[in-house]
Amino acid sequence: MDRVTVFAPATTANMGPGFDSIGMAFEMWNELTVERGDFHVSIEGEGATELPEDTRNLVVTGVEAAFHAAGKDVPPLKYICKNRVPHGRGLGSSSAAIAAGLIAGSALANANLEIDQLVSLAADIEGHPDNVAPAIYGGCAIGVHDDDRWIIDTVPVPNDLSAVVFIPDLLSNTHESRARLPDQISRSDAVYNIGRAALLISAMHKGKFGLLKQATQDRLHQPLRGQAFPALNRLIKAAMNGGAHGAFLSGAGPTVMALTTGNEITVSYEMAEAARISEVPGKPAILKPARRGAYVAESA
Repeated sequence: MDRVTVFAPATTANMGPGFDSIGMAFEMWNELTVERGDFHVSIEGEGATELPEDTRNLVVTGVEAAFHAAGKDVPPLKYICKNRVPHGRGLGSSSAAIAAGLIAGSALANANLEIDQLVSLAADIEGHPDNVAPAIYGGCAIGVHDDDRWIIDTVPVPNDLSAVVFIPDLLSNTHESRARLPDQISRSDAVYNIGRAALLISAMHKGKFGLLKQATQDRLHQPLRGQAFPALNRLIKAAMNGGAHGAFLSGAGPTVMALTTGNEITVSYEMAEAARISEVPGKPAILKPARRGAYVAESA
């Protein structure tokens, strides 16, 4: 194989209480083409002026990891990235890059890596599975680390579920955002999040949307991240006032996501108006869950 094109979806991580363990994929896709030739990285669209155009780019990291997993040397390759997932906004742009690179590399190396191998490699690169698991599996996924392996399972996503997001123009640095979080938490906060994470999975599985208001609440990361992004609680309140079932900070933010089954236009308007009043520039979008993860669209 000399050329492969892969699509990888946007994702949201945490979904409120599921810190570093729960995520979902959405119908917003990055496109990556990798072909044999002199090394070069070109980027169009989102992140074109911020992302590295050398071996530091995560699509390159993913491709190389797949070749190494197959026990093969990495040949000179040309990378063409057409990005639609916003960079540094909490919608899994790094995981989309890793997933796309791994699947492209597996195809080019003729490695035929199994999906669980791909997720394990991706989680090792990313450091946690909440974005990469849904980016590869699609839908909603749960991931935990046990000794030296990643355990991933998927959760059914109700057919009528949608998401409204408000994507600020602000950039977020995930490493800096994580550095704000404490190393220890209280027992009451741990119990609060454990119960809500379990409730979130039950609500998704059974389609009990009335539980999502409580099931998307969090005490582990959103309060501290909200200190750096004061509009967070206003956007969540606006989404709920517009008829959303639940709302939360998407990943490390600053994007805020609301889960809906109808009222998407109203929720979108309310969130955009709250952002305007808060003097936060950005744009709303309505997304559907992606039922599939990253995939090969074309090869030659």
